[in-house]
Amino acid sequence: MSSTRRHVTILIIGSGIAGCTAALTLADAGRDVLLINAGPDLDDGNTPLAQGGIIYKAADTPRDAEARALEHDILVAGHRYNNNRAVRFLCRQGPDCVDNVLIERAGVDFDRNEDGTYNLTREGGHGAHRILHKADYSGRALMDGLAAQVKIHPRITCLHNHSAIDLLTTHHHAKNSQYRYSVTNRCLGAYVLNAETGEPETILADWTVLATGGVGQVFLHSTNAPGCVGAGISMAFRAGVELANLEFMQFHPTALYEERSYRRPLITEAMRGEGARLLDDRGDAFMLRHDKRGDLAPRDVVAQAMVEEMLRRGVPCLYLDVSGVKQDLPTRFPTVFNQCLEIGIDIRKEPIPVVPAAHYFCGGILTDTFGRTSMPGLYAIGECACTGLHGANRLASTSLLEAAVWGQSCGQHLARITASGREAIPRALAAAIPDWRHEGNEHHDDPALVAQDWANIRNTMWNYVGISRSKARLRRAFEDMRDLVRHIHDFYKGTRISKPLVDLFHGSQTAYVITQAAMRNKNSIGCHHRVD
Repeated sequence: MSSTRRHVTILIIGSGIAGCTAALTLADAGRDVLLINAGPDLDDGNTPLAQGGIIYKAADTPRDAEARALEHDILVAGHRYNNNRAVRFLCRQGPDCVDNVLIERAGVDFDRNEDGTYNLTREGGHGAHRILHKADYSGRALMDGLAAQVKIHPRITCLHNHSAIDLLTTHHHAKNSQYRYSVTNRCLGAYVLNAETGEPETILADWTVLATGGVGQVFLHSTNAPGCVGAGISMAFRAGVELANLEFMQFHPTALYEERSYRRPLITEAMRGEGARLLDDRGDAFMLRHDKRGDLAPRDVVAQAMVEEMLRRGVPCLYLDVSGVKQDLPTRFPTVFNQCLEIGIDIRKEPIPVVPAAHYFCGGILTDTFGRTSMPGLYAIGECACTGLHGANRLASTSLLEAAVWGQSCGQHLARITASGREAIPRALAAAIPDWRHEGNEHHDDPALVAQDWANIRNTMWNYVGISRSKARLRRAFEDMRDLVRHIHDFYKGTRISKPLVDLFHGSQTAYVITQAAMRNKNSIGCHHRVD
């Protein structure tokens, strides 16, 4: 078999908490896994950037009562647009998953009190202190623990610097026309770009798992990692896989504002949970004018209130006053403390300039509690998936838990159905899938052209499909994105494949389908805030 073509049992695309949890669950069950990611190491996604923590369980509360209380908080934050089954699944599976996967298997050492109990914090929308954390770099601690176990597992093969281009499917790629008459269109793996060689590779897989993360980089201001351009959404859309809730993009209320830079590092919500307050440019608190929960209202409420205040006052940012936080700031929040110090702000003496930024995608590829999608052979977990858990708005610190719970569930399910060892893809069908064909021969992926296309996408999405939307804004965005997608598609077809071009293609299609969904939903709810 060619070095650019391989056939594996299980392919996982993405190496954050969801992908690594699924890989470890499968490998521990005796299954061989191929795990690919676009970066030079496993930590190139959003997981290491998560600061606040992960939901565990409130202390001294009976398990059933705590599950019901968490359900209530998730449903309220999600405006009861949630999938009730997914909410119940997370609330009941969550504590054991944290214990078994993260604490025992990955060895994550969450912060403890002097008496040895876990130091639980509270964030916006939560009715109790139930969130585990490691200072303010919880995602980094989780990622380090999981990645260390993935790297040494003999049944997991990692391919770094490999970016998925397209899903392989029976109807779209099989050369033998007879397969196109099959009622079932099955996923057969993916075309993948090897960034080290610059060549596309064909990876046939009996079972494919998308764990490609978020979409935040299609917006001008984002807390997301650079590679979060919606690759999984784009590939699933082209393959005809069912998508859901694409209009619900959550904007985090507090990202660090620096006038000279578009970089928007996250300022964890845990700071507000421990006493920080939002202030306007005059130093006045304002959140109680917008919601009785004040600074601890859910994220969509806070972000929308901040936009209203900035527009009303005509200012580019607001401020987070952390003088009410009782803990030692450099110890409890070292990431935020050092990020601010780098730009000359000592948060012990002055407030932090903050703005909302695109943070988490509540929609995605529609899945069940096993991560199964509408296409046989294809699973999706983590931020690229839509389990329905979040409804119209995500409750703080649910994302890491959702990724771990569904990563484990997906891994357990695939371990069961692959127990026989039989190949799910007939050899004749595998042979009918061609290798990637270079349709474009021109090497004109000019960085200036790519940069301008990205600028158009990000500005259009921020200005028209951002925190506040209207019919006129969405129509303008749809028309602009439709024309841009056509232009980029022609550019993509005529140019030899490259990583910048693949990312641009994924990002443009993701922005387009988000805009379509936002246009269709005439109701203002949660993250989808319509001013008309």
